[in-house]
Amino acid sequence: MNRVFDTHFHIIDPRFPVVENQGFLPPVFTVDDYRERTAGLRIRAGTVIAGSFQGTQTEYMYDALSRFGPTFVGVIQVPATVTDEEILKLNAAGVRAVRFNLYRGGSAGIQDLDRLARRVHDVAGWHAELYADASKLDAVFDTVANLPKVSIDHLGMTQAGMPHLLKLAERGAKVKATGFGRTEVDVPAALRDLARANPECLMFGTDLPSQRARRPFAPSDMDLIGEVLGDALSQRVFWENAAAFYRPAELPQ
Repeated sequence: MNRVFDTHFHIIDPRFPVVENQGFLPPVFTVDDYRERTAGLRIRAGTVIAGSFQGTQTEYMYDALSRFGPTFVGVIQVPATVTDEEILKLNAAGVRAVRFNLYRGGSAGIQDLDRLARRVHDVAGWHAELYADASKLDAVFDTVANLPKVSIDHLGMTQAGMPHLLKLAERGAKVKATGFGRTEVDVPAALRDLARANPECLMFGTDLPSQRARRPFAPSDMDLIGEVLGDALSQRVFWENAAAFYRPAELPQ
């Protein structure tokens, strides 16, 4: 493993406001904090993820992406009324997806999922990213399955959601191998089953700073992926799948 694409982490810079979500305010976690925490992990590209506590603000994302440079991209929360001009401006800065936080709120809602996801894809080629308990996707399964591009956070969160998640993976959805300290799934079994369903679906992420997780990310989470999947599949999970999906402006060779 000579390079890693971290597809999921948050930047909480005190220069930009956050809003309380379910009684929670996140800890400060700046670009410098992220670099310090991930030193030695061979991370060469990554994805800054909008948190529920950041709502539909965008200035923190523009700032973070400018600091990280062209091998990093963003996933933003925007209102359903976002203009095409703002989508294209965010795209030029490196944003590659709209996030629907169905687990904690702070984003556009499930009622906007199909229309907004298709619109940002048509305007800028973005995908939709869902933070959701996969067991609760049954009512919108066909909507999610038929989106042009979609990813699911944190292995779908619950063991009860695995049947839905596996079906979505078989139909081309990406699934983030992230948040092992917050998900309730059997992680080794989920990794094996998802890789078997679609070798291109899994994408690694640190989930830093792991706010509200039972335990924070640890490098041993990366070791687990390697032990469960082996070298060839792990290379896809740590780099190839994400690089093809997120399309950074530049990638290290």
